[in-house]
Amino acid sequence: MFENEFILTLSCQDRIGIVAAVTGMLATNGMNILELSQFSDPSTQQFFMRLDFRVESGPSSEDQICEAFKPVAEKFGMSFELHDKNYRPKVLIMVSKLSHCFNDLLHRHKNGTLPIEIPAVVSNHEDLEEMASWYNLPFYHFPITQKNKIEQEKKLFKLVQDLEIDLIVLARYMQIISEDLCKKLHGKIINIHHSFLPSFKGAKPYHQAYERGVKVIGATAHYVTADLDEGPIIDQETIRVRHDHTPKQLVQLGCDVECLVLARALKYQVEQRVILNNNKTVVFS
Repeated sequence: MFENEFILTLSCQDRIGIVAAVTGMLATNGMNILELSQFSDPSTQQFFMRLDFRVESGPSSEDQICEAFKPVAEKFGMSFELHDKNYRPKVLIMVSKLSHCFNDLLHRHKNGTLPIEIPAVVSNHEDLEEMASWYNLPFYHFPITQKNKIEQEKKLFKLVQDLEIDLIVLARYMQIISEDLCKKLHGKIINIHHSFLPSFKGAKPYHQAYERGVKVIGATAHYVTADLDEGPIIDQETIRVRHDHTPKQLVQLGCDVECLVLARALKYQVEQRVILNNNKTVVFS
């Protein structure tokens, strides 16, 4: 990774001249584009863009670049974000008892293929504390009951604030996040659902799939919203199954797919490749 490399993401109402204005601003200020992706959504008339660029000369701090970009943003009414490519987002991982997604993320983090920091692991059970300890990660046990759920979520939110967490990943965390917390952390919680949404929501989706005799099963990574399992989808994957597979075998096959989808969605997020588009996403993969 080189110094002075940044990622700019933006969205605005689509109109002529956006690409020329943005790339022209970068060129005028001594910035070299390394990668550019764009999409115009005909259903909403919204325009989306992601630029990966390096500062060769001129403004080099985030504040200076934002100031240089401001006239273009104001002209086109853009919402935009600028990210330093060398920054490693602080990701809090939440788990329950199942370890496969958790272990996969930790391994990718350990070998450097997932460039994040993990300041903390939170769980409503103590089952995975030993695994977190093996990776030298702080483990917080916040058991959930009907009586203490609100109080425990307050503790969780305080932890998020204290540690300056950028993103929360639910790695098979088997608790519903409250509407209040969903609103406070809008666009900052990613969940892996063990089903190819929008089919087979809720509990035991593999058993539901078995009862319906499906020929493919899958997993879905999505943003968490107050509507259960209906948040904007980031990534999905499927795997073919046979008529003689049992529910247990479907679960085993599904675990591998869940790991792949969650890791891929998190990597897209870390690389700033995901932009919210109402109840959908634009993913520059």
